[in-house]
Amino acid sequence: MFHKRFYKPIFPEKYAGDPTNIIMRSSWETMFASWCDKNPSVIKWSSEETIVPYRCPTDGKIHRYFVDFKITVKEGKTFLVEVKPEKQTLPPVYPGKRTQRYLTESLIFMKNQAKWDAAKNYCKDRGWEFKIITEKELGLTPK
Repeated sequence: MFHKRFYKPIFPEKYAGDPTNIIMRSSWETMFASWCDKNPSVIKWSSEETIVPYRCPTDGKIHRYFVDFKITVKEGKTFLVEVKPEKQTLPPVYPGKRTQRYLTESLIFMKNQAKWDAAKNYCKDRGWEFKIITEKELGLTPK
């Protein structure tokens, strides 16, 4: 379900960008933003402020990937973080025939892989790390 809303930080001084214009596109992103905001180990964070160019394999064109989050922690490490359902991080399961759903999921998976490969290279060039956060890391899976 689409969940676009503004996030108002408790500690606006930690936000690297305009703290009055933080847009969350899912409840999971909102949960992660709140964690970044409240976690004393996170010294700076931003949402959709880092743009990584990538070539999309579905059309061969260069596009701009707005990474969900960039965080810097006290230890001096910087991370680019994407928040996604685990299902979207795995190749779609072939249902035995080429359904429209399977084709759509395949194209989304290919596009995401291209984005994430570009983000990994972007991070490598800067000494950062790229992470994908799913419902598991957010503590949303049944125990």
